[in-house]
Amino acid sequence: MIYLNPESKKPLYQQLYEQLKQNIVTGEYEKGSRLISTRDLAKNLSIARNTVEAAYDQLCIEGYVEGRHGSGYVVQDLQEDLLHFPGMTSDEDEAPHLPAGGAEPDESVPAQSRPVKYNFSYGDFDPHSFPHALWRRLNNEVLTSMKVDSIAYYGDKQGELQLRRELAKYLRQSRGVKCSPEQIVVGAGLQDLAMMICLLFPLKERILGMEEPGYDFTRVIFGNHGYQVLPIPVGESGIDPAALKTSGARLAYVTPSHQLPTGVVMPIQHRMRLLQWAEQTGGVIIEDDYDSEFRYRTRPIPALQSIDRQERVIYLGTFSKAFAPGLRMGYMVLPQWLLSRYHTVFERYKCTVPRLQQYVAASLLSGGHWDRHLRKVCLVNKKKHEVLVQSIQREMGDRVRIYGQNAGLHVLLEHFTGESQEAMVERAAAYRVKVSPTRQFWQNPESAPENLIMIGFGGLSAEEIAEGIKLLSRAWFG
Repeated sequence: MIYLNPESKKPLYQQLYEQLKQNIVTGEYEKGSRLISTRDLAKNLSIARNTVEAAYDQLCIEGYVEGRHGSGYVVQDLQEDLLHFPGMTSDEDEAPHLPAGGAEPDESVPAQSRPVKYNFSYGDFDPHSFPHALWRRLNNEVLTSMKVDSIAYYGDKQGELQLRRELAKYLRQSRGVKCSPEQIVVGAGLQDLAMMICLLFPLKERILGMEEPGYDFTRVIFGNHGYQVLPIPVGESGIDPAALKTSGARLAYVTPSHQLPTGVVMPIQHRMRLLQWAEQTGGVIIEDDYDSEFRYRTRPIPALQSIDRQERVIYLGTFSKAFAPGLRMGYMVLPQWLLSRYHTVFERYKCTVPRLQQYVAASLLSGGHWDRHLRKVCLVNKKKHEVLVQSIQREMGDRVRIYGQNAGLHVLLEHFTGESQEAMVERAAAYRVKVSPTRQFWQNPESAPENLIMIGFGGLSAEEIAEGIKLLSRAWFG
């Protein structure tokens, strides 16, 4: 029996999605059974059909059901013996441009020396999205209210308790992450937190399974700390649990909600197999949830940590993608059993994020400002994403294929000209457009596809994206 409460703060599609998911998990809907059609369910519940479609789309993207042409939505095999975990819950009480076409490049100047007009680098942030007035006001309020001794001493090595409380509440509501403030450690971005994780494990356990392709920055950090980094293939569902099992790795670094760089979303069956690997081997999964806020067709995917029943997941989050990279603020959630080791290893360490900045971030989270900011930047980036995809399709047509769309702040372009990544980057640079090769994401560069380019759009406006893609098409295809 499905019951939708129109007075609830939760959207109707989310209520429907959560109840359908629970029915699938508990076995009420058996493997291979078909869900009622969107038209009939909408009629039965007296709701709009697009509300039902939104709920079904979310179930599809998470792997609970599969949409089949002519067969509707079919329930997938979820390995029921592994699915005795609490579902994700949320407490409602906490709740100047180049002209069109551009100019021909000046061949007398080397391409890489020409100034960049349209920068499609991944990880850039649009400064217009930063809430300058709000951040200034919160800073002033904190400075006015806080005692002098609050900034005269170092503070808690894990980060200020006020901020960790707000983070625990936010993560529970938005990502389903189960944690207490005592499990959260605040640090100066992924670099700082990854180095902490490196030091938590003895030398004999320093064997890391890394997504191939995967985040090269993280690979370097673990390599510099004496880890043996093993490339584990990434397929259509994410990292391969079978290959991970035979590799001998003790830890695994994954980006399940939006794999970097491919954009693959790991379905529920694959997530359970990954957790099974950790449970059976005593392994640890490092979940980097780097851009989970940005989903453009469905709601954010619940974190892998939210279905971890044996505390085998270290969860990593950041403010860099949705707020500002320059603030250098991130956080991790440690399993309870790792806390004593953390306190031993880092007994004399200090938190690397200034206390004032932590208090301001806590105010941002507690006053509802963060939720409003997220809604705003998600709408802005959704528009940018639409402009990017439409511009690529309009300007380049079937000469390229787009991968990893509908989420995050980048896409991959597979081009069919037969030229190398480096040649395509050079051609773009000649027209003052910066794009990035993808070879660095492969630990074995010779395994990388020759014709795959990364296009980031976070640092550009919608207008700049349209103009930049037009110029990029001219650079590549004439």
